[in-house]
Amino acid sequence: MRARQLAPIPYIPYRRPFASLNMRDRDLTAGHPYPTLEVNSMKEIPPPSTASLGFGITPKFKHTTPDKDDVPQEKGRKARIMLVDSDPESRRHMTTRLTLANYSVEAVESATEALDASVRARPNLVITDLRLDGMDGLGLLKELKSRWPAVTVIILTAHGTIADAVQATQCGAFGFLVKPVDKAELLGQVQRAVAASTFTLVEGNWRAQIVSRSQLMEDRLSLANRAAGGDAPVLLTGENGTGKELLARAIHAASSRRDKPFLAIRCSNAVEQRLEAELFGSKYVDPMETTALMRGAFHTASGGTLLLDEVGDLPLRLQVDLARVLRKTPPVRMICTTSRDLKKLTDAGTFRQDLYYQINILPIEIPPLGRRREDIPLLVSHFLEQAKEPGGKEKIYSPEAIELLTTTDWPGNVRQLFDLVKQNVALSHGKIMTREFVQRSLGDDAKTVPTYDEAREGFTVDYLKNNLRTTAGNVTQSARLAKRNRTDFYKLLARYRLQPDDFKNNSADAGQTRLDSEEA
Repeated sequence: MRARQLAPIPYIPYRRPFASLNMRDRDLTAGHPYPTLEVNSMKEIPPPSTASLGFGITPKFKHTTPDKDDVPQEKGRKARIMLVDSDPESRRHMTTRLTLANYSVEAVESATEALDASVRARPNLVITDLRLDGMDGLGLLKELKSRWPAVTVIILTAHGTIADAVQATQCGAFGFLVKPVDKAELLGQVQRAVAASTFTLVEGNWRAQIVSRSQLMEDRLSLANRAAGGDAPVLLTGENGTGKELLARAIHAASSRRDKPFLAIRCSNAVEQRLEAELFGSKYVDPMETTALMRGAFHTASGGTLLLDEVGDLPLRLQVDLARVLRKTPPVRMICTTSRDLKKLTDAGTFRQDLYYQINILPIEIPPLGRRREDIPLLVSHFLEQAKEPGGKEKIYSPEAIELLTTTDWPGNVRQLFDLVKQNVALSHGKIMTREFVQRSLGDDAKTVPTYDEAREGFTVDYLKNNLRTTAGNVTQSARLAKRNRTDFYKLLARYRLQPDDFKNNSADAGQTRLDSEEA
């Protein structure tokens, strides 16, 4: 019955199913062992067992595993596939097939898990079931395409219809597979999808070390990716520990200069003469007492990227030299970082105005960790993997500990979080690190973000206390100020255990004066 549902032949000449269901394969018969199909022929075609292209048309692959040389791979790395299926047996079966075909597979059971894992793993291809708990396959497809337009997605379902196939294609799906999936058909479509994905190149790998799912950070990464396409100077601003150098390296990796040197020069707490030599070169005497020239950073990083870390600390005399070099268009891509307000430094005369305008062509502000708290669980998971010692036991945080980490104030930002995770992994004896253990690591003075209910209750108590102080504990006047009747106001006082008598001697004259002025 399913095959008949998927094969309405009269739609073929009108809907151009090959083009619509697979936008990257305009001519599916070219270079592939597909049958030639006459679009004007009304001869009925026997329906296949599965329909990867929808509309009942399936390419005739040989039922053999593709040769090893035919499996597309990145240099030194297997193609990465994210499999999303709520059925454990189906998930296990497809994972085995893809792994044996020399793909790197990560299998999850929900769209939420897939989005989190995609931030970390950067898959070249996502294969997702259409029917999922919570967000369905089409919702996941739309979210993936909004975040990473170049990633390819194949929709998998046990109940395929023409409407499903068309809708998936309109949302940007590469292909459409119907369960039970034939092995050769699965591998064939996966091979073409991976080969068509530009996400395997610069699109995904350039930001592989930046773990984030927050829209705020995604916006900054989008700016960084666009900046990588040119050679204009980039100024990265943000608090200490936010990852400015990491983003600078990502911009270099996404640019055409990625195969050239990346050189970082630290301007903070550096000896001026040594910093000058590192930047512009200098003469020195070698052990043979022969005068030679030490090449500067602009020469060493020629053709690549030069990072000036904390450029706001650059001495004024060297700022003059740097501005002069930048006017001559040096053979490097210049990226500067700073945790200071350069505009204020310019107004104060400690940073040259001309240099400020030269390096501030493409400004990107990196948000502190407190403005992207949804990234903290992902960062913790990433740091746990990095902190694990070879051959050591795997350690995880309890849900309550993750909640504490998410709500804690992080003045040192991502760097402080990373250091804490490393410390916890080194000092913990058990596999699960509890909230109490993390609290001891943070210290008793660690600040946490209150919940909405806690913040609301705190505001209410403060408001009631200030109100009663203003009226010297007069409930009638306090209720009038709050624009509540006396009964409701008494209920509020009882709820928060406030006694009007405790405020009888406080600011009676001030309270009466305020009431008189409001009534007037």
